[in-house]
Order: sequence, then C-alpha cells, then structure tokens
Amino acid sequence: MPKSKRYNSFRKIGRRSFLFLVGFTATQILAEYFSITQNRRDFIQRLSELWQKVLALRSTPQPDITSQPIKINPIPPSLPPLKESPIIQTSPKLEPFGRPDSSPSPKASTKKGRPRPVQVSQKTLAGVSFYQTTINLNDPETFITLGLANQATVANTTTSSKGDEPFEKIVARHKAAVVVNGTFFSKDNQKAVMGNMVAAGKFIKYSRWENYGTTLGITSDNKLEMITARQEGQPQWNQHWFSLTCGPRLVKQGKVWLSPLTEGFRDPHVLNVGWRSAIGFPASRDKLFLVTFLNSLSLQQEAEIMKAIGCFEAMNLDGGASVGLAHKGRILLPPGRNLTNVIVVYDTEFPAPKALKLSWQDFQNGDRPSIPVL
Repeated sequence: MPKSKRYNSFRKIGRRSFLFLVGFTATQILAEYFSITQNRRDFIQRLSELWQKVLALRSTPQPDITSQPIKINPIPPSLPPLKESPIIQTSPKLEPFGRPDSSPSPKASTKKGRPRPVQVSQKTLAGVSFYQTTINLNDPETFITLGLANQATVANTTTSSKGDEPFEKIVARHKAAVVVNGTFFSKDNQKAVMGNMVAAGKFIKYSRWENYGTTLGITSDNKLEMITARQEGQPQWNQHWFSLTCGPRLVKQGKVWLSPLTEGFRDPHVLNVGWRSAIGFPASRDKLFLVTFLNSLSLQQEAEIMKAIGCFEAMNLDGGASVGLAHKGRILLPPGRNLTNVIVVYDTEFPAPKALKLSWQDFQNGDRPSIPVL
C-alpha cells in the first residue's frame, strides 16, 4: 500500500477513535446528569420553553421582558399591619425528656438574666400564628445538624434509599432541644432528598450538577451565608460545616425577594397557598430563626413575616404534610407523613453528641468536607 494511502488510513482510524472516546465520555456525563429526577424535569421544561419561544418568533415578535422577582398572593390590605402580639400560651409547659415534674432544669437557668441559647415561643403577626425558634450561634454549647431517617449516614437518592420514618421515632432518637422538618423529598418509593447536604462537616448528599433552590450554609467561625444557585452561582459546599438546600428564597439583604420559577420551583404545592416552615437569620448573623407556621399562607405572606421578625436572609423549608416541630422531646406539631430528613438543634440542657462537637473543632482547625468521588 502506498505511503499516502496508509497515512490517510491511519488518520481515519485516529479520527474515529477520537470521536468514539468523545461520544463515550459525553454519554457517561449525560447519563449521570439525567439520573437526577430534577435535572430531567428541568431539561424537559427548558425544551418546552424553547419550543414556545420558537412558536412565538414564528408568529408576532414579543418585546423583551426583564426578569423580576414575582409576587404571589400578597397579604390582603384588610389584615392589620405586622405587629408582634404577646406570646400565646395554648399548651402546658414544655418539659425535657423523662422529666416527671414541671420544675425547671438547673442547666436551663441562665446567669445574670441572659436568655437561653435556644428559645421556642408562639407568636402571631398579621393574623398568622407560628412557633419561632431562636438559636444563639454564639453560645459554645449550641450545635445544629441534620438527622436522617432510619439512622442513615447518607441522604436518599434516586438510586439508593433508606426510606422515611415516623417523626416521633426521629425525635426520640436524637434527644435534642429542637427538631424540625428539613428539605423536600420525593413522594415515590425512593423518597429522594432534594439538594446537596452537609452535616458535621461531611457530605451526606452531593451532586456536582446541583443548580436549583437556595442553600443556607455555616462556614468557619459560625459565619452564615445564603446563596441562590441560579442567581449567584453554586455555593461552595465543601466550605460548609452545615449546609441545607431548599427554597424558594424569601428575603434577600433585608428585602422580600421571591422568584421561585427562576430557582427551578414549579410544583403547585410549593407555589400556591399551603402549610409552611422557614429558616433565616438577621443582619448580625449571630442567630438562626426557625419558623413553623400554624396557618396556611402564601409565599408572599411567609416572606413578609420572615422579614418582620428581623430576617436579613430567609428561605422556605419543606411544607404541607411535612411540617413538624418538637421541643425538648415533646412534639408540638406532628407531621402528617413520615419524614426523611430533619434539622436538629442541641444546647446545654440537651447536649450535642461528642462526635458532633469534635467535628466542629476539626472544621475550625482546617478540615473541610471531601467531595465524594462519583
């Protein structure tokens, strides 16, 4: 065979081998990407939106529309202005695990009249009742983490799951000051949990494709941050000791901020009026507010209330039948379904496990969550 023909033959084989490797790599990446349910839904939705734009361009030109945060069902003007009401005592005094009487625990008392590091009170604003949990992050015995159903060490995914668990069992196992519902999860048999999650300085859920919702993270020196992925870029989850992705965002830099469609939320159960819970923090970033609402309300109402209680940043948590709250081992609001994940808060009276405390020390000394090898 002449040299020119052999050279051309080698070139063809080289090109085919290269194209095969590119195709194989692309297939692997796409398979991993589309293994996530939310990514498949987003892809289908974007195709639909693109087709609608094509149809619109083929008909009459449409003016450019600047994307703005949307408002959903604003608070009716007939409601009174936001004003905090006195605490409503609707139930007997809350007691810790196994305490037979109503006498306060010696550990629960504070010196020089200072407030407890974790406080739960019932309030009413604009006709909406709710429990507000205030967590003082400056207290050295206050720790926050995530709990998973059935003692799982990693959160449920579309390929691996330990299912869900009754709220009362989760509460009894953790023996914490406060336990509340966490982020969304699917209703199918897998009960896949939404978003990346970090607890005790370790990933318990990770996908490099994560690109929706809003993330609340605790970085070194108890620094709180809230990041909306599609507006501000992906959070640096490997710099978080605690990290939870949920949403939609409610308050941004002290102002009501609602753009759930931009964040990737399209479920009517999230967008419409419903039972809700939320998390946020003030501008001082030294506290966390966990709010469990006792009324059905819109995202707009929820955002207005989170702002009114002093949130500089806030986001929505799982709602509907998932809303649950326990204080000192007593369930104040039982969920209507089993849960897959919860937020757990420890304090002096209900101390954190030794491993959780050590993980915080290691994190302060420079240890960071290792990104799982996929």
